[in-house]
Amino acid sequence: MSSTGISVGLKKGYPVEKRTVAKRPSQNKHRVSKRTAMVRELVGEVMGMSPYEKRLLDMLKVSGASGEKRMYKFAKRRLGSHKRALKKREQIKEMYSKIRAKAAMN
Repeated sequence: MSSTGISVGLKKGYPVEKRTVAKRPSQNKHRVSKRTAMVRELVGEVMGMSPYEKRLLDMLKVSGASGEKRMYKFAKRRLGSHKRALKKREQIKEMYSKIRAKAAMN
């Protein structure tokens, strides 16, 4: 919406050219590169799960779907934030489904 040069109305104001502003580095912060994702996956495979992740997996195995709230609360206490806890819970559920699929194949 360009301005008209008139002091009243929807497009009021002095007509000026819009500046193109470069993206800030903070706007790219949430993106994970292919390399980083691959390295994280590799480290996860080599190192295995940490003790609290094993407890989360155990909660899922014992309680099933009803234990999701307990998993979330436990993860939130360990990781410190709502978003991280939800992400970790989904990660553990995905891991468990892969384990079950692998077991079904054998």
